[in-house]
Amino acid sequence: MKSLVLIFVGGGLGSVTRFLLGKWINYYHFSTFPFATLIINVIACLILGCVVGLADRGNLISSNARLFWTVGFCGGFSTFSTFSNETLTLIQTGFTISAIGYSCLSVVLCLAATFIGLTLSHF
Repeated sequence: MKSLVLIFVGGGLGSVTRFLLGKWINYYHFSTFPFATLIINVIACLILGCVVGLADRGNLISSNARLFWTVGFCGGFSTFSTFSNETLTLIQTGFTISAIGYSCLSVVLCLAATFIGLTLSHF
């Protein structure tokens, strides 16, 4: 039961953080390119990499903290469904090159951010 509460609270905080950060990022740019989702997903991957690295590196954080941050917060904060919808919208509105770039950037940057997070956790 404790695990479910940790996931619930972390997911809620992650979702609210995503909403607020997305609004803030979108306030500063006027492009059809979905910068907010890209930035948020990269940040989520960086956090996830750090948390997993710290948890795996001599148990520097507890299994409960890992669950809160990985499944809860990062699960609520990042959003693959929004990424998919935005990519499809770009294609449907004729921005196919942007859709391809967005997809490639998302995969490459998110993998890199997770790797960087794992690496940072070892310092």
